[in-house]
Amino acid sequence: MPPSDVFAPHPAPHPAPHPGIGAALAVHLRIGLLSFGGPAGQIALMQDEIVTRRGWVPAERFRRGLAVAMLLPGPEAQQLATFLGWCVHGRLGGLLAGLAFVLPGAVLMVAIAWAAARHGSVPAVQGLFAGLQPAVLVIVLLALLRLARAALPGRRHAAIALAAFVALAGAGLPFPLVVGLAALGGLALLAPPQPADAGAPGPARRGLLPSAATLAAGALVVLAAWLGSRTLLGPEPQDALAGLFTSAALVTFGGAYAVLPYVAERAVTGLGWLTEAQMLTGLALAEATPGPLILVNVYAGFFAGWPAGGWSGVGTAALACLYTFVPSLSMMLAAAPHVDALQRAALARRALAGVSAAVVGVIANLALFLGAAALWPEGMAAGPDPVRLGLFLLLGAWGLWRRPPMLLMVAVGGAAGLGLHLAGLA
Repeated sequence: MPPSDVFAPHPAPHPAPHPGIGAALAVHLRIGLLSFGGPAGQIALMQDEIVTRRGWVPAERFRRGLAVAMLLPGPEAQQLATFLGWCVHGRLGGLLAGLAFVLPGAVLMVAIAWAAARHGSVPAVQGLFAGLQPAVLVIVLLALLRLARAALPGRRHAAIALAAFVALAGAGLPFPLVVGLAALGGLALLAPPQPADAGAPGPARRGLLPSAATLAAGALVVLAAWLGSRTLLGPEPQDALAGLFTSAALVTFGGAYAVLPYVAERAVTGLGWLTEAQMLTGLALAEATPGPLILVNVYAGFFAGWPAGGWSGVGTAALACLYTFVPSLSMMLAAAPHVDALQRAALARRALAGVSAAVVGVIANLALFLGAAALWPEGMAAGPDPVRLGLFLLLGAWGLWRRPPMLLMVAVGGAAGLGLHLAGLA
């Protein structure tokens, strides 16, 4: 999504000297622990901590990094955290900043997944989860409305969005293919959006060899994790983990909602790691924990190993985390020295405009998938659950009227579900 006024420059009065790497890591861990509220809140938090309060990175450089983060696949907030770390301490700083942004939420998500797997059949917990699911559906639909306003300025954009929805919901085309076709549609049909003001010149453009080496190192880490786990534990679910989450990482344009239908369809329908209701619960829990929403991959990865025991689930969750975030980390570390050229690349911006338009159709398809699980828990033939439907309508009206924070929406939905269960109404 385009930078909004919340990201307008508020530089520190005087440039500050760069901190030691330990002090910088402590700040990035603080950001990782406090990064609730989706990418807008996370990016605003980084600006406040790194640019405004400490002056480690100039506001102009911050904006250039954000523009490139939105061009690359992967969570834009994690990409930006990696870039800011690189600005201060080079590749090591970028690596540590990216990890610090992700790992607190990943550890918490593993703990939550273990608790959900072990205690998810307890009636009170089921009541809690039953309230979380309509809340997540409301959050997804509100995100769809916001994104449609921003990403569909004209009829051609709307046509790409509709085509993406039909391709997924009607024709059942694979999500990576739909992303590729949308990029081609953007190149053929759309004028490139104007790049953000670049501000002051950035660092001198570096050679491509170090960036290529960074990408190769990231690929080797992924390959070593796959081969090592496969050798020690056998091909399944190791092959499926590597294939699903690495491919998802490479096509995560437009935020986590864009790739979630692909992950959910494969993890639920194709691989049978978890049910639709469990996947929806995982999404609700990811909304309520710090870090990027795509940490729901860690939740799904845990259930891939859960049948073999809790610690097996921890291992598969760790692999899912690695396959999800190492590609985006390595891509930003490779791109960081070239932010000016990438920001101004007209072909890349046209392709991204096509993908951004398609994401509207992709999220509409996700809403269908989640809506069936949240409101028709016994199947379409049984009709919608009246209690869940009523809760969905109430939360939807509240969301449209007051626009509460996502964390509050999730908390209210869960509390309502638990309260209805204890009252014997659900």
